[in-house]
Formats: sequence, structure tokens, C-alpha cells
Amino acid sequence: MLLAALPCLTMCNTADKKVHGVDLANLDTSVAPGVDFYDYACGGWMKDNPIGDEYSRYGTFDALAENNLEQLKELFAELSDSKQEQGSVGQKVRDLYVMGMDSVRLNDEGAAPIADDLAKIADMNRADLSKMIGYMHAAIGSPFFGSGVESDLMDSNVNTLYITQPGLGLPDRDYYIVDSEDNKSIIADYVKYLETVFTLSGYSPEKAKSAAQNVLNLETSFAKANMSREELRDYSKQYNPKTRAELKKQYSNIDWDVFFAEINLPQADNVIVMQTATLDAINKMLPQLSDEVVKDYLTYNYIQSAASYLSDDYRDANFELYGKKLQGKKEQQPRWKFALGVPNSLLGEAVGELYVNKYFAHGSKERMLQLVGNLQESLGEHIQNLTWMSDTTKANALKKLSKFKVKIGYPDKWRDYSNIDIDPTKSYWENVKTAIKAEADRNYAKYGKEVDKEEWLMSPQTVNAYYNPSTNEICFPAGILQPPFFDVMADDASNYGAIGVVIGHEMTHGFDDQGRNFDEDGNMRDWWTADDAARFTALTEVLVAQFDSIKVLGDTHANGRFTLGENIADHGGLRVSYTAFKKTPQGQSSDLIDGLTPDQRFYLGYAGVWAGNIRDEEILRRTKTDPHSLGRWRVNATLRNLEPFFTAFDIKEGDPMWLALEDRVTIW
Repeated sequence: MLLAALPCLTMCNTADKKVHGVDLANLDTSVAPGVDFYDYACGGWMKDNPIGDEYSRYGTFDALAENNLEQLKELFAELSDSKQEQGSVGQKVRDLYVMGMDSVRLNDEGAAPIADDLAKIADMNRADLSKMIGYMHAAIGSPFFGSGVESDLMDSNVNTLYITQPGLGLPDRDYYIVDSEDNKSIIADYVKYLETVFTLSGYSPEKAKSAAQNVLNLETSFAKANMSREELRDYSKQYNPKTRAELKKQYSNIDWDVFFAEINLPQADNVIVMQTATLDAINKMLPQLSDEVVKDYLTYNYIQSAASYLSDDYRDANFELYGKKLQGKKEQQPRWKFALGVPNSLLGEAVGELYVNKYFAHGSKERMLQLVGNLQESLGEHIQNLTWMSDTTKANALKKLSKFKVKIGYPDKWRDYSNIDIDPTKSYWENVKTAIKAEADRNYAKYGKEVDKEEWLMSPQTVNAYYNPSTNEICFPAGILQPPFFDVMADDASNYGAIGVVIGHEMTHGFDDQGRNFDEDGNMRDWWTADDAARFTALTEVLVAQFDSIKVLGDTHANGRFTLGENIADHGGLRVSYTAFKKTPQGQSSDLIDGLTPDQRFYLGYAGVWAGNIRDEEILRRTKTDPHSLGRWRVNATLRNLEPFFTAFDIKEGDPMWLALEDRVTIW
């Protein structure tokens, strides 16, 4: 669910040669492994890689992504230095990047690029609300609710339309509804931000003040109605299919015929409402909302979508709230990084094709396929040997595992961006909006059609990986197939500890608290016996409690239930990859490299992936919003369940890292 030589975990020195893999400089040997393994394994890296002012967290993922940006910057420079035919991919990528770099033009234009659309909202009759909502969904944002086309949870071969709860201006509903001093401070800064962007967009100071309060009040109402982040993990409670007639009857204060026509789906007859209680609440709210509140909310929704592509005044205001206040950053990233990120996102596979041709070591694909096969075999052995699962459920689990689809490096067929016209004579925002609309149109056009299971959900240059339950696939883009995650020159211990665990992690997602609800074909179906499901839940509760007990900062605890899926995947990934590693010649030997045993190098390879420094503000934000545990606890808390880890570093009862056998848990 994450290019070129880096100073982290790529090489380590011996007396007469260089050995790829674990870098001894990344360790802090003043800390005993049994006291704090994270500090022992990562303390040297943390000391040598302080957080730059533009970061809220800086770790090995970020270092790899930073290197990736430098490579893309070089690619973009080459595009700028050579002639690009009008309408070509090169022209589109180059011009979108150049426009993002033109701060003089952007500052001169100010709010002008959004003025016409904001005027449409201001002049809108209330009868046109559903049309405006549809217009914005099709090109700009998602006011009042979300919409999009994905495979049907119950029929993974067919695409259908989903209606979801509305997004919020702040990262989580708890900021609005949990009464705490921190949240009050954040809300005050959010109101200040709202007033600023309204003023920049032409509101008088008095009108901006009232508009900000209108937006806050409405979003607070949404927050109270929205499902919590923990509730959103249960898809079974969110699958609520409706016919168009049922939708129109139950949520009659939205003109669905007009909305569907505006998103170019006049034929849509079936939808799935994910959070019915939220849509019920919004349907009841709508007649009670004044025209002023509705227009202020739509205006802000539009401004927020466009703000990053406007003048520095907008970007500075955005950074003050989202960068400084919420994440603790000290300064904005250089303009070139943001400008580069726009085509990298909106034209992702176009950039990806250029990236792969220049930087991807194609031999990595074959080695990865071998590793995936080894991990798949090991996970099968783990399933067969489970003592808590019946033979009936095991057979279904093995069937699902055998049908995993594997995607590595880059797609076999590249996306076509010929329908996107990037025109430098138009404003930056207008071009960005064109690309956003093209993607929205492409998504909505999938409705009712067969799911394309060859489609990638990440661009090749992304430093990440994923498991998709609806297609039962695991994907490892080219961006992550580089040190410190994967190095064809490194020893097996290092690779199995790093990319091997990543592979095992994604595989285990197919059997975590969410993935286990989908069968081998990606359909949401209960393939478990009731007793096995109960035993699985009991085991996961142990993991929930382990992470709930962790204090991440002050009195703030980790959220073991919210992070359960990722914690299960880390736990399973480590166990499965270790089993696969022990079948290799190095895994079966006791030969030392740099004074480290094979098992020690395996666990150090894993820990090194999560090396990083993080600001307090980001710790608190991620604990609220990120389903992944913080890096320190992905290492220390997860490893404490593994006996081979204790043996490898001679960790004994009484050591802080020790966990009594009866308190440990084994799931997969």
C-alpha cells in the first residue's frame, strides 16, 4: 500500500569490499537491541538524516521519493530542451510543468482563473443546485457527497456507481466533534484560513467572516453524520444498492435525473449508497439551508479544489494551515517539486512511460516474480499449518491465494491521454481542470461496463505497493523496486527483510480484517465457517489491544482498531517472508556478513525500511488519519510477536523489547 543509489541501506563496508544490503552506519550500537530495536536499527540513519524544513516526516520512503523527484526533474528538463510535437505526451507534460513554474503569471492572475465559475455559483438559482453539484462532481470537487465508479463489491466483473459521504476541509471528523484544546486551536486556524481564501476570491472582510462560519457549521453537521474511520473499515455495512427510483424517493431533495445528466450518466439506473445515514441527514438538511449557506459552501468547495493552482497568496494560506499547523512543517517545498507533481499525478502513466524507459532496471521484474512465487508458496504453507482454522476455510484460503494476480514494474498497455488538450494560452487552473474533467469522464464512462482487470491503480514511478481486494491482485510499481527496498546486488537476508516483507504484507492484505471478506474472484462473499471467523476475530483483538496500549505522544494512544489491517499485514508479511528466506542458502547458513548473522540482517533489513524522523504535529495527525501505524511501532510492536527475532538478538525476559509468550499472537 508504497530509485537509484541512496545513502540509506544500500551499501555497507567491509575491510576490502562493498557489500550491498544493511548499512552499518544506519545503526546506533549505543542502544541495545533488546532495549529499543527501532533506535538500535535506525538511530544512525535518523541522526544523519534530520528533517528538512519542508517535511513533516522524513524517512527512507521520503528519501527514495526525493530521489525519484530528481530523476523526474531530469526527465522534464530533457523534454524542455527538445522539440515536442503539439498534442504529444511530451508537449502536455512539459507545458503543464512550465505553467506551474510560472509564478509571475500566476501571481498576476490572482483569482481571475476561477472568477467565471464563482460567478455562476453566486448567480445560481436554488432550483439549479443539483445541476451545480453535478457540474462540480464532473470537473472540480465533490460537494454534499462523493461519487465515482468502481467494480461492484458483489460482482467484481461489473462497474457500478457509488455515492459516498462528503469529504471535509479538515482531515478527519474528530477535529470537528471531539472537544479538546488541540482541536479548538485547529478549528480557530481553519476559520482563519476560510476567511483568507474567501477574501482573496473577492468577498468583503465582513462577508468572508460570515461565509467561513457558514462553512464550518455545515461541515460540522456533515462530520456528526459521517461514519467514523473505524466504521468505514466494515464494507458489509456500507453495501446498500438502490435503483434510481429508490434513490429519488429516499433522497428526494436532490434532483438525481439532473445530477446524472450532468455527469454524463443519464442512463444510470442502479447505484450503491455507502453511508445511508449520512445521505439521509444531508437530504433532511437541504431544505433547511439558506441560499447563502449553500452558495458559501459550494464556493469554498470550488476554491479549495483550485487553490493550489492559483497565486502564491492562496498557496501560502493553504500552507499555514495544512503544512505548519497540522503537520509542523517549517517551509513550503520548492516550487519545482509541486509543479512537477501536477503532471506526475494528472498524466501519471504518460510520465511513467518516460520514467520506466529511462530508469527502470528491467531485470528487476524477473527477480521480483521469483520472490513473489517464493512468498506465495510460504504463505500457502502458513495457511496449511494454521491450528485455529478448519480444513474447509483453509481450502478456500488456498484457492484465493492461488488466484492472486501479480503486477510488477509497469502496465503492459499504457493509458491514452489524447483527449486531454494542454493549452499554454489558457490559465494553469483551466488546464488542470481539463485534465481533472478528463479523468472524471473516464471514470464515469466505466459505469455498467466490464471491469478492466489490467488497469493499474498506481503509476509506475510511485514509491508504494498495493493489494486490491476486488481484483485479488498485488502490485509493485517500478518506483519501489530500488534500494533500500530491493537491490539485485544485495544478499537474500536484506532483500527478504525489505521487499520480501513488502510482498508478504500485500499478500496478507488479502486475508486481513477487510480483505478476508472477499473471495478468489474479488467478490464480497463470506467463505469462512462461523467458528473460524470467530477465532480470527479473537486473534485480531489481541493485536488491537497491543497497539491500543502504545502511547505515541504524551497521553495520545495509537488506534489499534483503525490500523488493524496494516498491522495484520506487517505481522503476516514478516512471518511469511522469514519462512521463504529460511529456504535460501543464506537462510540455512550461519555465515556472518559485517559481523551480522543472516537472521539479524533479515530483521535489520525490515527495520531499515521504516527509519525516519517525524514532527510531533505529524504524529498526532497521522494517528487520527493514517491507517498505518507509525514507523517506530511497525518495527517495535510487530517484532515483539516473533520468537525468531528474540533469538536472533538474544533478547530475554526482562528486556524492554521482550513480550511474554502468552501475550504474543500469531494470525497468519
